[in-house]
Amino acid sequence: MSLALLVIVLALVWAAITGTITVPNLLLGAVIGLIGIFLLRDRVAAPAYLGRLGKIAALAALFVREILLSAVKVAVLVLTPNLKARLRPGIIAFPLTATSDAEITLLANLITLTPGTLSVDVSDDRRVLYVHALMLKDKDALIAAIAAGFETKVMAVFK
Repeated sequence: MSLALLVIVLALVWAAITGTITVPNLLLGAVIGLIGIFLLRDRVAAPAYLGRLGKIAALAALFVREILLSAVKVAVLVLTPNLKARLRPGIIAFPLTATSDAEITLLANLITLTPGTLSVDVSDDRRVLYVHALMLKDKDALIAAIAAGFETKVMAVFK
């Protein structure tokens, strides 16, 4: 994290703690932050999670986008007449690239929390995640979407 960004974050934290968001208070927070950084620069290593902050934000943004798009699709499906004609449920076997328990758990939870999809099970060898989809038109497209979206971002967070 760059020094300027760290000072801005510390100034915002200062303003949040004091409860006053004014220019003079933000400047005071920036000065206090700079002094603190200067005094502690040799004694405190940068936390490892700060490097991942952008990757976590990208995953969160993708998740919010997917929730919104999926919620609209499911709402349209539910509100259309002749629901049975449009409903095409199915279960796919998603081949996992993720290997750790944390990656697989997060991926499965993100899929489950997205409307229209549900993680059903993980194979015993942890190489396949079974996913139920409410509207399964093309299983290869769904597998590609999960692999390029959630799985890639989840693996980037845990690297």
